[in-house]
Amino acid sequence: MKPLSQTKIFTRQILSLHRIVAIIIIIVQSAAANIGHANESDTTANGPQTFVIVHGATGGGWDWKTVANGLIAQGHTVYRPTLSGLGERTHLASDSINLTTHITDIVNLVEFEQLDNVILLGHSYGGMVISGVANRVPERVKHLTFLDAAVPDDGMTALEVWGTKLADLDAREGLVYFPWLDDTKPLPRDVPHPINTLTEAVAFNNPNAKKINASYVAFIPEGVSREQRADDPSWHRAQARGWTIRTFDGDHVVYRIKPDAFVEMLLQTLSDRNHSNSK
Repeated sequence: MKPLSQTKIFTRQILSLHRIVAIIIIIVQSAAANIGHANESDTTANGPQTFVIVHGATGGGWDWKTVANGLIAQGHTVYRPTLSGLGERTHLASDSINLTTHITDIVNLVEFEQLDNVILLGHSYGGMVISGVANRVPERVKHLTFLDAAVPDDGMTALEVWGTKLADLDAREGLVYFPWLDDTKPLPRDVPHPINTLTEAVAFNNPNAKKINASYVAFIPEGVSREQRADDPSWHRAQARGWTIRTFDGDHVVYRIKPDAFVEMLLQTLSDRNHSNSK
């Protein structure tokens, strides 16, 4: 057998090199496609969300306009309803409004707007409301976020959660006049709060409600340490349920002062998952 000429050897080497390059290209393209699919899945999982923000005592949806706009600017859908008898609905205030009324306000919003996978946020007294909403329609709620909020056990009232006695409140004609109210301020402003919303017990006994991933965000005012702030029964209940505990520097209405940072914090809570000790 005659030895191959140098030209034929060189030709075969070139062809082998081409095959190797082709194989490498196929591998790289396949890997890139897989990464693309993974990123697409991540985008789907962390894509636009539906937020429902429940304000606190004496407040209204008006108080969360700036935060809502920040979320909307990032592609999310936001509802910021005003509870019966408060905000622009203050003319409807009466002693017939109770906690069930406020829970139904939000349940009806969810059902009439046909919302699913809701990120349900409650500030302060709003923690009572979102607890009741989750108990009634857990299948509609994707995540609960308690913003410096009341975390009740089943059968507790807001006054019990806060450790406050009815006799200590300035209550007149079915409304509570909290110390921070100032009717000399221009609208929108905080208004008197229906008293029976604070004295009616909440139901939180639905096993499916207790499975919902939840975040507890404690606001920490200047001069207060995390340890001091953690000495709070609501913090303890959230921790006992295996919820994610977060903190945010500022007073009880810090969202008015630092809305951009607040929005970023809210988006971070979407990845929070309950721990195994949840109950």
